[in-house]
Amino acid sequence: MNQLEQLKKFTTVVADTGDFQSIQAYTPRDATTNPSLILKAVQKEEYQPLLEKAVRDNLDNSITTTIDHLLIAFGKQILRTIPGRVSTEIDARLSFDTEGSVAKARELIELYRKAGIDRERVLIKMASTWEGIRAAEILEKEGIRCNMTLLFSLTQAIACAEAGAQLISPFVGRIYDWYKKSTGIEYLPSEDPGVASVKRIFNYYRKFGYKTEVMGASFRNVGQILELAGCDLLTISPDLLQQLQDSDGLVERKLSSEAASTTGMMKLAQDEKTFRFQLNEDAMATEKLAEGIRAFCADSGKLKQIISGMR
Repeated sequence: MNQLEQLKKFTTVVADTGDFQSIQAYTPRDATTNPSLILKAVQKEEYQPLLEKAVRDNLDNSITTTIDHLLIAFGKQILRTIPGRVSTEIDARLSFDTEGSVAKARELIELYRKAGIDRERVLIKMASTWEGIRAAEILEKEGIRCNMTLLFSLTQAIACAEAGAQLISPFVGRIYDWYKKSTGIEYLPSEDPGVASVKRIFNYYRKFGYKTEVMGASFRNVGQILELAGCDLLTISPDLLQQLQDSDGLVERKLSSEAASTTGMMKLAQDEKTFRFQLNEDAMATEKLAEGIRAFCADSGKLKQIISGMR
């Protein structure tokens, strides 16, 4: 078996792309999107018809509504190629707006319903801010499943699990980027701070019985992926999926519930004051969270400009 086939024995593989035509070759169970991936996809010629239809069908509506319909169009097409779930992200400008996040999530789920897609096949992605986590707590009680993204710390992960979020997406590569820039070190996968962060979160969840799924994300190389074999899910870009598919090297399980139960971790108390203080104490997590929100807002703005020019 190639490495991708071996990895699937331990971990659910997810395609990290808005390019649904590239997904079929790797047969992932789920797929994730974000504003940056959708922006990249709509600039490809093969996806112009989707963009044009969304614009044409919403000439009397706002650009924001047009984008919502475009997101659902991509999600619907992706779900035709995978058996599992698609993650659709709400506007990053709502990252500090609990009520706005809840309202937008409900709107997207309703659009999916009208498109014939059951809510169980959709994960609503939101930033792992305190406000985003509170929105997830409300939505999960309504049966709207949430994927908490832009997650860089155990503090964020604990808050998400205690809120009952379906899934978290800790960002391996962006953590690696920060430490590489600050230290100048080219970390080996086994010593990678991003890998270590996901392992710590996975072990904490499994040791203390949290049901929230852990999905490692934002990978920079295959080595990071292989170090997390055994994680609940890993969302992987098409180029790295191809590298895994082209290699027949041995893949060994690195994470398991059994191993997690033997760790010496202590359960940590969590409330809003603790969350905000601990996040502030973590320079990497604070900087990468803010940077990620700004980047997603910028790419959403670029998408709006493209749509505005077509109206």
